[in-house]
Order: sequence, then C-alpha cells, then structure tokens
Amino acid sequence: MPTSRAPRVTYIMESQRRGNYDSGQDFVLEYGELRFTFNEDDFAERCEQAGIKLGFLAGPLEYPELEDLVNLVVNGEVADPASRLGEHVNDCWPELVGPAERSLVHWLRRLVFRSAWLDQRVIENELDLHFEEVEGTFSYVQPDRGHEPIELSPAPSWGRVAYPAARQ
Repeated sequence: MPTSRAPRVTYIMESQRRGNYDSGQDFVLEYGELRFTFNEDDFAERCEQAGIKLGFLAGPLEYPELEDLVNLVVNGEVADPASRLGEHVNDCWPELVGPAERSLVHWLRRLVFRSAWLDQRVIENELDLHFEEVEGTFSYVQPDRGHEPIELSPAPSWGRVAYPAARQ
C-alpha cells in the first residue's frame, strides 16, 4: 500500500501506565503516554472496521478504496484519490469535517485506537472476550467483576454520507 511509513497521529488523553499495543512499525498512534504501533494489514483492517461501525462504509473494501481510507485516517484527507471512495470523500467533504471532535477523521482514529486499546486489555488479562451466540457478536467482559460486559461509548452514525462497498 503506497502510504507514508510510520505516520504519527497524536491526541492527548488521560491514561494510566499500561502496556502499549504493538503489531508492527508501519503506523503509530499516540495518546498521552500510550504509543500504539501497527503493521500495515492490522491498521488497514481496523480503519475498515471503524468505517463500518460508523455507518460510513456498507461493507468490506477493495484495495484502492482501502488505500484511500487509510490515507484519510493517516493524513486527515484524501489529496490524490485512488478510487471512488477517495472521490466520494472529497465530494462529501463539507459534511465530513467539522469541529475536531465531530469530524469523520476524528471518529475513525478514535475507533482504531479504541479497538487496539481493548485488544491490549485482553492481552494483559484485564478483559475477556465473550461470544453472544444469539446475536453472533463478540463483547468485552471484565473477569474481575463477574464477567460484567463493558459499555462502550456510542459513536455517531455517518450513514447519511455512506459509501457503498464495491460490488464484485
């Protein structure tokens, strides 16, 4: 994927001293004292899942679209679109930007970070995964609190400007 290596996205966030998530050195997210590093595939998958969770993506993306999504998350824009997704982002730009805490880029980055933070808590045995058979979904539970599920803060929906996944 032709994106710049080890881009740095920095936000300030209260944090305790904890381990840092690490799947590679291609991308870096830093929040306060936390430094999460990602390999290219892990980061791209987390970006795609964040876009789906936000309702911005209808489903999985093809390679050029995924490249544009990663560029959006890393650079905060898609300067040179490689796909219809990049063109869609630029066409809808006024609806995607806003105050920093309300922009699509902010929420994509936030969900990428949150997913890695939760995975690191599982690695450190602070959380467990629980499979909900009826719904076919996974949730995070707290083993030290009787496997009580954790409540994730809600994320806004970007369905009004959603990009449909490519059809094969």
